[in-house]
Amino acid sequence: MISRTIMEGRQNLGAPAGIRLFTDHPSAVGESYLEHLIFAVGFGLRMLGGGLACCVHGVLPFLFVTTGGRTVLDLHGVLARKRAGWIARNRSASAPEPLEYEI
Repeated sequence: MISRTIMEGRQNLGAPAGIRLFTDHPSAVGESYLEHLIFAVGFGLRMLGGGLACCVHGVLPFLFVTTGGRTVLDLHGVLARKRAGWIARNRSASAPEPLEYEI
């Protein structure tokens, strides 16, 4: 998949290539590297928690009856709100609307 940064021509061409590997995508979604790191790790931990609850629920179906589904819906809401905020901040005639928010 071609990164949104490349598609929108927002590469930080002044930075060394090694640094750009860590900063191009976070910049494309309006975050610093640290902000992106914190968000992605938090999001991933919530995914793992929901997945673990699903695994336990598979063995013990009386536990975590709604946890997996609720986690998926909550995380979808988080990404939908982030995407809406990104669109609102970057709306212009020349900027294409992103297809999805990438973690």
